[in-house]
Amino acid sequence: MTKTLQMVFQNQSGNNVTISLPDVKEDLTAENIKSVMNLIIAKNVFQSSGGDLVALMSANIVSREVEEINVR
Repeated sequence: MTKTLQMVFQNQSGNNVTISLPDVKEDLTAENIKSVMNLIIAKNVFQSSGGDLVALMSANIVSREVEEINVR
């Protein structure tokens, strides 16, 4: 099973921007994620077509399980 962290920000135009990070650690806490998201905004790490990221909107950890089926 793979886990991906999706961090959703609002940009200057009021649109949502999602940044996804694959293979996240199991021991992440809400506080860890919030701190990183605030740091991304404070350091202006990413920009979008709608301008700088200005606000936290949400964060999700998405689990994905792939089951291979042998068809040969």
